[in-house]
Amino acid sequence: MSAATRIVAIRHGETAWNAESRLQGQLDIPLNARGRRQVALLADALRDEGLSTVVSSDLGRAADTARALAGPLGLAVETDATLRERGFGVLEGHTYDEIGERWPEMAQRWRARDPQFGPPGGERLADFFERSVAAALRVAERHAGQTIALVTHGGVLDCLYRAATRIELQAPRTWQLGNAAINRLLHSAQGFVLVGWNDHQHLEVLVRDDASV
Repeated sequence: MSAATRIVAIRHGETAWNAESRLQGQLDIPLNARGRRQVALLADALRDEGLSTVVSSDLGRAADTARALAGPLGLAVETDATLRERGFGVLEGHTYDEIGERWPEMAQRWRARDPQFGPPGGERLADFFERSVAAALRVAERHAGQTIALVTHGGVLDCLYRAATRIELQAPRTWQLGNAAINRLLHSAQGFVLVGWNDHQHLEVLVRDDASV
């Protein structure tokens, strides 16, 4: 049996489109000013984590988050396109309200988490789940026995949460997927196990700053 891999799984910092509730998918949207502050705080929070490897989606918002984390540790960032967010095809670039107004049937299937639904030009949810979990599994097995950071997207993290907790794909989400929050998983021969989720204590200074404005 190979040694267990400790995984620190991270959603990228905030973008302007996150703040606008605009669907990004695989469009390459950069971090905004708040996102850059988030990832600086994240890097400080994880500086003593003992990370040996940082692996990231190749989309800029994730890769920039990963570089902010890896740089102070003297680590290079491995990018992996299979850790990208779900492709949403024609829905990308529209706000959630716009999607509901323009494509009500597609919006209903998307919000109902229909595993077989994929918007034109996008991915079916079932295919996205298989891609996301397989990508994380390859990284975990390649770095068995190490402590690694996996920097990716909200949809990918949702899939990993479900894989670790054995929650079915179409079940409603009851957990948070905060930008630059810290999520912890363990991978061993038994699969993924959830250790901790959506730790955002390091970001509380931003909440206090917002409250003082």
